[in-house]
Amino acid sequence: AHRAPPGPANLAIQPVLSPLRALAPLPEKPGAVPAPEKMAKVAKDLKKGVQKMSLGQQQSARGVPCLKCKGTCSGFEPHPWRKICKSCKCSHEDHCFNSELEDDRKIGRLLMDSKYSTLTARVKGGDGIRIYKRNRMIMTNPIATGKDPTFDTITYEWAPPGVTQKLGLQYMELIPKEKQPVTGTEGAYYRRRQLMHQLPIYDQDPSRCRGLLENEVKVMEDFVKQYKSEALGVGEVALPGQGGLPKEEGKQQEKPEGPETTAPTTNGSIGDPSKEYVCEFCKEVAPADSPVVYADRAGYSKQWHPTCFLCVKCSEPLVDLIYFWKDGAPWCGRHYCESLRPRCSGCDEIIFSEDY
Repeated sequence: AHRAPPGPANLAIQPVLSPLRALAPLPEKPGAVPAPEKMAKVAKDLKKGVQKMSLGQQQSARGVPCLKCKGTCSGFEPHPWRKICKSCKCSHEDHCFNSELEDDRKIGRLLMDSKYSTLTARVKGGDGIRIYKRNRMIMTNPIATGKDPTFDTITYEWAPPGVTQKLGLQYMELIPKEKQPVTGTEGAYYRRRQLMHQLPIYDQDPSRCRGLLENEVKVMEDFVKQYKSEALGVGEVALPGQGGLPKEEGKQQEKPEGPETTAPTTNGSIGDPSKEYVCEFCKEVAPADSPVVYADRAGYSKQWHPTCFLCVKCSEPLVDLIYFWKDGAPWCGRHYCESLRPRCSGCDEIIFSEDY
């Protein structure tokens, strides 16, 4: 079925939080008029907030072509506070202006201070900043020619961490061609759009939000800290029955001996080809020699086919296998946050004001 591109237009209707509404104090009682000094402070704060909104989106984004309009857009022209292009009205995600480094920094920030911080590395001289240790996979195939040998190289911009190249390639072959993150293809652009859509930087970094009040910054920091502790997860790729086993130098382990190393499963003993492993989503059998995805927050008795590891809300594949566990199902970051807090349908940011 045709699916409209992700963006603010697809979001559930929420109250629009204008900059003035976010900054203006409520009258103490019905009919009361704020004191002049209060209104002066509001005007000053509003000016700062709007300036911050304008400056934030102009960094390295202006002029980036739209991937959806295919040449009809003159280039990204940031709206002062909406996450759209003023020229073509498409979402900022459709311009995909983040660099790989910016994406890796964003995911590094998301995973730091969580039990998945081992997937990040400290940036030298970065005052504690961590960057995502994104796993890439390069496949080189010789091409038969009459003279000098040549090679065809395929680079996957992301591959599941901690697996052998053979298992990683098996995983990729199960993903639809148009969604495989091969450099220079639609699949690579799809991944980067999903990074922006499913994991907005302004859902985790208060400094990237527009006009948060001081008390709202603290509420957001606590919100982020809580979801990192209670919900955030990164899926693990393994053969059925081998989820949760230790890895050595990124290699899939053989079946261990001894009951103490056994990950619990309702499907029988680990890696037993005579047992059936059933996908949690489609309820179809997962072949014993085909990789599946595990989510440690769900427990290792559950597994998903690679194409079935989806957000329960939007049914989109979870980008880089990053999920948020809630109500017995995986969610993408965007919809997990929206399930707990309202999102402004104008600026697309989570609302932390207690007035809503």
